[in-house]
Amino acid sequence: MSFVLNELSEQVVAAAASHKRVLVKGSGSKGFYGNPSSITSENMIPLDVTAYKGVIEYEPSELVMTAACGTTLQEIEKLLDEQNQMLPWEPPHFGPKATIGGAIATGLAGPRRMSAGATADFVLGTRMMNAEGRLLRFGGQVMKNVAGYDVSRLLVGSLGIFGPLMEISFKVLPKPLGEKTLRHACTINQALEIFRQVHARSLCISASSWVPEDGKNGHIYMRLSGSEVAVSQAKAQLPGDELGDTDARAFWLSLREQSHPFFNDSMIWRVAVPPLAGKMNEAIPLLEWGGGQRWLRQVQDTRHVRHNAQQLGGHATLFRYSGPDAIPADGVFHPYRTNIEAITRRLKNALDPRGIFNPDRLIKNL
Repeated sequence: MSFVLNELSEQVVAAAASHKRVLVKGSGSKGFYGNPSSITSENMIPLDVTAYKGVIEYEPSELVMTAACGTTLQEIEKLLDEQNQMLPWEPPHFGPKATIGGAIATGLAGPRRMSAGATADFVLGTRMMNAEGRLLRFGGQVMKNVAGYDVSRLLVGSLGIFGPLMEISFKVLPKPLGEKTLRHACTINQALEIFRQVHARSLCISASSWVPEDGKNGHIYMRLSGSEVAVSQAKAQLPGDELGDTDARAFWLSLREQSHPFFNDSMIWRVAVPPLAGKMNEAIPLLEWGGGQRWLRQVQDTRHVRHNAQQLGGHATLFRYSGPDAIPADGVFHPYRTNIEAITRRLKNALDPRGIFNPDRLIKNL
């Protein structure tokens, strides 16, 4: 593996010496996400990091794993499954060769995020390659090693603009002892009311969603995870009929991987708002995370959807788009607050002063 690291380091050094930009590439499963680069292909060198792969260390009893960036999620999940453990944030794959590096660089999380936490909550440490081809280590492999500014968590969702993440140490969790999914026919208003009612109650809901099917009518889905007793008690307090295990797994997988028919659209917006926020004056959304994540299609007015999201205390991202012409002038991501953008630019200048890695991907002209 050290040979692969040396080879990647040489490529980065050569690119910097020739004043070229570097496009960090993994399997490409999430290549659609983020802004396209304005740099021409002649001035861009692809850096394929998938050859640096393998689980470096795994301590099932400590619930900690360290893996090279090119290690596939399938390989990691298979290894965890043998120990009845899982990746807590339930990362989407979007392709059979999806890697742990891509999962961390995008920071995307699946249905279990509402109960388990965000991707960054489980990252303990990273090794990142800088523009000089050197490896920088941030954090560690246990929580007590994380002191001061936790840069490793800042790198989650950075889309490689500071440099390629070569190794990641992260926490894993045991699988729940029991799991059931309930489905209940209701309108979007009724679904939001149910989300409000269960939000303050101590119920073992690990995932929730409302899927539109006929205008404002649809079905609410709630996944219960925990001990058999806790799941049974929660089931008795919630509306809906129990889905079979096979149908339940297929449904949550269809949301995680966006293979559900709702996502069969060339343009998809992702809106993140506080879970108890009210309705947006937009097209009927698909709701996740107790109403905290909302997927929209057929959005006509970018400024309107961004304004509405911001009014509710959230933000809107053009998640999938048909082509460059569909992208807002300031990029696919909700405009950053001035102080957040300033911090990002200072961090970029500190970690990648030559500005060679993944230009424009997170913020235009960065």
